[in-house]
Formats: sequence, C-alpha cells, structure tokens
Amino acid sequence: MARAFNFNAGPAAIPLEVLQQAAEQFVDYQGAGMSIMEMSHRSALFEGVNNEAQALLKELIGIPDNYQVLFLQGGASTQFAMLPMNLLKAGRPAAYVKTGAWADKAMKEAQLIGETVVAASTEADKYMRMPSLSEIVVPSDASYLHLTSNETIGGVQFHEFPDTGDIPLIADMSSDILSRPIDVSKFGVIYAGAQKNLGPSGVTVVIIRDDLVEQSPKDIPAMFRYNTHAKASSLYNTPPSFSVYMVGLVLNWIKGMGGVGQLEQYNRDKTKLIYDAIDQSGGFYRGAAQTGSRSFMNITFRLGSEELEKLFVKQSEAEGFVGLKGHRDVGGLRASTYNAVPLESCQALAQFMADFQKRNG
Repeated sequence: MARAFNFNAGPAAIPLEVLQQAAEQFVDYQGAGMSIMEMSHRSALFEGVNNEAQALLKELIGIPDNYQVLFLQGGASTQFAMLPMNLLKAGRPAAYVKTGAWADKAMKEAQLIGETVVAASTEADKYMRMPSLSEIVVPSDASYLHLTSNETIGGVQFHEFPDTGDIPLIADMSSDILSRPIDVSKFGVIYAGAQKNLGPSGVTVVIIRDDLVEQSPKDIPAMFRYNTHAKASSLYNTPPSFSVYMVGLVLNWIKGMGGVGQLEQYNRDKTKLIYDAIDQSGGFYRGAAQTGSRSFMNITFRLGSEELEKLFVKQSEAEGFVGLKGHRDVGGLRASTYNAVPLESCQALAQFMADFQKRNG
C-alpha cells in the first residue's frame, strides 16, 4: 500500500514502525489473549504500560524528580480551564502571552475563572511573529505566566523561553513537545495533546512540578484537580488506555532514533528543504511567518492568489499529498512536519513545489 505524504496538522503522522508494531499486537497483547483495549486498566499488564510511558518521557526530556507526569483526557483545550482552576489565585492575576488562536483561547478560558492580564501580544502583527523576551512584562504578583510554545495556525514558534523566577512558567507545547531538547526545570507546567508529536488523539500529557500539584483546591470537582490524578498515577478513572499504549510505542521509537537531540537536527533538515523552496522561489512562494519566528513544526506560506493556492492543493492531493491547505481562519498553505513526518515526504514536497512553480510561474 502506498503511504500518503501526510502533512496534517493534527491528528498527524505516526511513525510507520509504530503502526506496524501496534498492528502486530492489536489482537493479542503479550500473550494475554486480548487486545490492550480490552484489558482492565487495573491489570498488572496495563499498569506496566502506563509506568513505562511515564518513565520514558522522563528519560527523553530529562524531567527532574520533583515533577509528575500525568496522562489526562479532554485535550489541551481542557487544560485551558483546568490550569486556572488549580493555579489562578484570588488577587493574583494570570499573565498570558497572546501569540495566536490557541493562546487566545487559553486566555479566554482563564477569564472565566479569575483575573488575567496580557503580558505581551503580537496581534498587531497578525500573529505572524513571536514577541521578543524583552517584550514580555509579567506582574510581580502574577499567579503564573502562560505561553504557547508553537502556534500551529500561524506557524510561529518560541526559540527561547523567558526566565520568570518564582512565578511559574506554564507552556502549551501541544505541537512541538519532544521535537527539541528543553530545560523542564524552567517550567512549572508543560501540557500537550498527543495527536501531533506523541501519538494518536485521546490522551493529554501534563508535566507538573510537585509544589503546584499540592496547590489543587478542594472546592473544585475531583476530576479537575491535578492532585487527584497525581495520587493515582493517572489511573483515578478509566484512562484512554490504547492512546497511552501508543504514546509508549512512540516514545520508544524516539529513543531508537537517538533521542530528542537527534530528532531536533532531523526536524531542522526536513523543514530546511521546504523553507528553501519558499525562499529561493523569487517571490512565487511567500513565507507567512516572520523569519525569526518561523516554526520547525508548521510551515505556513502563500501564493500570489487564492485561486493559485486552491490549484496547488488540488494538484498536490492528486500526487498523494495530504493536509497542505491552510487553517480556515487564515487561509493559505501549511505543511506540518512533526517528528513522524519522514524526510522523504519533505523532499517530495520540495520537488512538487519546484515543479508547480515551473508550470504556473
């Protein structure tokens, strides 16, 4: 079967080796006579799967001992509300960096819970850049500072992070987690929906420092308290067991690839092919994001007219490319080059772009 050139923004590509391994184990997991989807989440077999996935994530990005790894449900969108429910204190505003649609949604949820302030915003630049660290102004009494490390819609990414001192730094890393090494100790909380770099949809990873877990208030429902899930090792209620299992397989694949440092170079090599096709086109293709803020996960670009962009999408789909249409809110074109997108797919896209330019330039 021919595999598509999958540039979907999420759910997104999963390594072929992982899919093949899951297929081999799908009906009978380790001789249990049943699928991982059928077994109790209280069984020793599944507890082993859960514990291994947590341990692998800690190993791959160097999570310190004073942090918990939680596997939750509801996507990053639920974290938009769960974070302020747990960490937004009365009289101490939550500070948000507005860099695009996802950061804006996170802030709007927090506004339902308590006081918020804008620490920095690039709305005036149509969210086509990230703010410099010097632009980010955090009140000294802030409950936390929240940022979105990579905006999938605009194709912009933070390439360095602010030092917030005693104020917890919170990051939505849904679209670039495990794509590059990070210093986890700079953050109070990191959260990420799995469906871009970690595996299939259905599970959300939360990495949270112990002192913040302990701040969970008693006057919110148990399911929305971080300490509920930390105490139960993410098994307080029935987890998305198959998604957790798949995350474990992806983490093992990343380890086999040489780890996150090796993946970072691989990702840079992949995206360079496409950014070069844009930059060397003589203006036929135009990068949407400002150069210094370009994402290594979501490459956004435009052509001279919407008609030409529609033709690009139509002809690319005929050639086996998937997911190149830009987000409905901004239009244009977008190639999402997450960890599992092979180098060969990016080579094929760069060649298609050159050929399309020859036919239509």
